Amino acid sequence: MRGLVLRWVVTAFALWLTSQVISGIELHGLGSVFIAALVLGILNAFLRPLVLFLTFPINLLSLGLFTFLINGFMLWLTSEVVRGFAVHGFWSAVIGAFLLSLISFALNVFVSDSGRIEYIYVERLERY
Repeated sequence: MRGLVLRWVVTAFALWLTSQVISGIELHGLGSVFIAALVLGILNAFLRPLVLFLTFPINLLSLGLFTFLINGFMLWLTSEVVRGFAVHGFWSAVIGAFLLSLISFALNVFVSDSGRIEYIYVERLERY
């Protein structure tokens, strides 16, 4: 449970950071950040697999690039549901979803399933 909450906070932070970088994405208030992250997670868990299944032929023909459009659609749909979160424009949604996924991935690499922060140690390789 702790890992789920920590990932939700990480996603909320990534969503806030994305809204700071992309001018077409607006967030008003701390509450709307967390609610938008929650709604986006729920939509991605339940609706996104259905949409991916229905658009599989298009996704196959585009070699998976259509997934970016689906991610942008999920971000736009979240903005339609959550008050205080707005996505203006098609490209803002697609680029914002791409940036959001990059930031979330980069931060979630350090979160374990138990909710602990993990450190990545790189051992020195010696030449022989």
